[in-house]
Amino acid sequence: MFQSTILGRSYLLFMLVLVVGVFAQHEWQARDAFDEIKRQFDKVNADNCPIQHHSDLFMPADAVSHKPDIKEVNVNPVFPNRTALLHLQNMALSRSFFWSYILQSRFIRPAINDTYDPGMMYYFLSTVADVSANPSINASAVYFSPNSSYSSSYRGFFNKTFPRFGPRTFRLDDFNDPIHLQKISTWNTFDVQDLGAHNPESISKDYTHDLYKINEWYRAWLPDNVEGRHDTKITYQVEIRYANNTNETYTFHGPPGSEENPGPIKFTRPYFDCGRSNKWLVAAVVPIADIYPRHTQFRHIEYPKYTAVSVLEMDFERVDINQCPLGEGNKGPNHFADTARCKKETTECEPLHGWGFRRGGYQCRCKPGFRLPNVVRRPYLGEILERASAEQYYNDYDCLNIGWIQKLPIQWEKAPYHVRQKYLDRHQEYRNYTTGSRALHAEHLNIDQALKFIHGVNFRTCKNFHPQDLILRGDVSFGAKDQFENEAKMAVRLANFISAFLQVSDPNEVYSGKRVADKPLTEDQMIGETLAIVLGDSKVWSASMLWERNKFTNRTYFAPYAYKTELNTRKFKVEDLARINKTHDLYTEKKYFKFLKQRWNTNFDDLETFYMKIKIRHNETGEYQQKYEHYPNSYRAANLKHGYWTQPQFDCDGYVKKWLVTYAVPFFGWDSLKVKLEFKGVVAVSMDMLQLDINQCPDWYYEPNAYKDTHKCDEQSSYCVPIMGRGYETGGYKCECLQGYEYPFEDLITYYDGQLVEAEYQNIVADKETRYDMFKCRLAGASGLQSALGLVVALIGLTLTMLYRFS
Repeated sequence: MFQSTILGRSYLLFMLVLVVGVFAQHEWQARDAFDEIKRQFDKVNADNCPIQHHSDLFMPADAVSHKPDIKEVNVNPVFPNRTALLHLQNMALSRSFFWSYILQSRFIRPAINDTYDPGMMYYFLSTVADVSANPSINASAVYFSPNSSYSSSYRGFFNKTFPRFGPRTFRLDDFNDPIHLQKISTWNTFDVQDLGAHNPESISKDYTHDLYKINEWYRAWLPDNVEGRHDTKITYQVEIRYANNTNETYTFHGPPGSEENPGPIKFTRPYFDCGRSNKWLVAAVVPIADIYPRHTQFRHIEYPKYTAVSVLEMDFERVDINQCPLGEGNKGPNHFADTARCKKETTECEPLHGWGFRRGGYQCRCKPGFRLPNVVRRPYLGEILERASAEQYYNDYDCLNIGWIQKLPIQWEKAPYHVRQKYLDRHQEYRNYTTGSRALHAEHLNIDQALKFIHGVNFRTCKNFHPQDLILRGDVSFGAKDQFENEAKMAVRLANFISAFLQVSDPNEVYSGKRVADKPLTEDQMIGETLAIVLGDSKVWSASMLWERNKFTNRTYFAPYAYKTELNTRKFKVEDLARINKTHDLYTEKKYFKFLKQRWNTNFDDLETFYMKIKIRHNETGEYQQKYEHYPNSYRAANLKHGYWTQPQFDCDGYVKKWLVTYAVPFFGWDSLKVKLEFKGVVAVSMDMLQLDINQCPDWYYEPNAYKDTHKCDEQSSYCVPIMGRGYETGGYKCECLQGYEYPFEDLITYYDGQLVEAEYQNIVADKETRYDMFKCRLAGASGLQSALGLVVALIGLTLTMLYRFS
């Protein structure tokens, strides 16, 4: 009995020590701004959010820092920790352009006693595609102002409006959904609702009312009270050439231009999506323009105004935070600034991407004049510092002082003959090299000659080259899959939407009451969807939608192709490629079209299945929601990996005369018997290859990179690290010192810049004055060894002197 009591007490004491040790491990760390936001993040949940104060449902605006600025997108690089936010705003902008275009497209068509507006199912499936094709986007919606939404979904509804209309889709966690017997979360199930369908007496469910609490996205642009002026909204021009060779120049009102202040995009504060997805979200909001009111027969009182907003949302948890102190790369406002644990005496903070809303998304690099200890290989990771105990933190994670710092050289000299030959032997491709297009086919590629040829091809000189020379190797565009991923998702989104509409919406279906089915897809809608990709993403130079023969309603061939000829412009062009009817020039003969058609001609097992739970309005006034007749339903579509990346090509006879990399993805619909799926066509987007960043650093042998291992770093003392934002030029890297080596010069940086290294190596090749031989790291502690050696020599000398004197 006594032994068991002692054993029990010992066990309890051990558990108490363990628990106290775990809870007290980080008590030495002072509370900071991150803890404040984390407390608010955990405080609100689905159960208590209805009774929380309005201010508790919003975080400070600077909780999301470094928001992409549309004015800077084509000037400064957008780093990986903000590509998801950039895509969020591009998607919102693209959808705004489409809805603005299609709502005003009635001016292209003859006036009839009917509406050309899309039906409700078009809105629902459009928001579904926004989410299904983009894993980082969790919700998409279109919110209309009161009595501003026209629809073709009800019989006898011409020139009438819905009191409210707000189609919204958000991603569900389908772990416990009975559809999935495997009990595995696929994130491919979507809740689709019309938030404009509610009891008129329940004002707390009215998304336009202040009692809705979280409708900051609505108040960002609406209501837009315009009276007496027709010039308050910016216009965009589209030149359209149809298949019958008729031309039309169409001007429509859209969101504000990127050069205006404020621009077209507004980000909301992070907010808790109470009663809906019950998550902390961040939204990008862009206004949708229309001419309102309609059909008055008095055009002078029909004004362009914002009648709706396009709202796309992503999880706040997935937005990277920057814990580094304010500085040149972190100017603020930033709520989490200076919450990193780097030791400021010897180290400095550098943010990392992919960490989301949690501590540790940074690394601590040595300051100039300091180096890592010999036993440390890479900079200290922030995650390790955040988890460290007080003893570990105060005794480790320091950089050592460099004993002897050299001055940067002022006078340069030519490299001696043997030194020059040594460096030329390391890069044999600079001894005997080929020029022109043959430089890309040499056994050892000379990157300077290859880039000289690529940059030398333009719309003036392209006729001087053989057509084969204008089709490059695929590995020349290495990195396109990552750097142009957002643009590829634009194509996947449109392919998803067309697949969903062709499989879910049946124009022959009959409903009870006045509701009618959506009409088949129209030419204007498809032209608008293709055009919206080019308008919404500045990196996309052309977008096309290529339909298979006899698959589009009342058309044998149909292929709208939208493009631009200038980077920052409001003038765009659209061509229907069906007008080019020569056998070998027909769009169905394009390589990517034939490849995707052959790949997806019979086997559709690999396609993704997306499930929808759609709730629509009960009637025109939207008194309450009811389940859609097919509940739940689903469709199958391609994802990003099902697409096809082409080789870089310069089409001298094409509409966009640039080195273009094209991504194409298929879309699908039912066959004529509605028994099985069939290939319906392809959506393709093309980007300028010269906007890619070159990677000259070493990589695995299987990576298809033409410029792999063409850097000029000294491999005995340093290693190559890629730098973003340098473009399609040499020098997009830095030479960092290896473990056990140190940067010896008095400088503001601790590495050798790749552009400087490349320039100095060119001086070696040209036998000019150069300092390339100095771009090496020094053995760490060499200055200390030199001092120690002097001391040893002095002691030996003193010992010999004493022995000689007293012997």
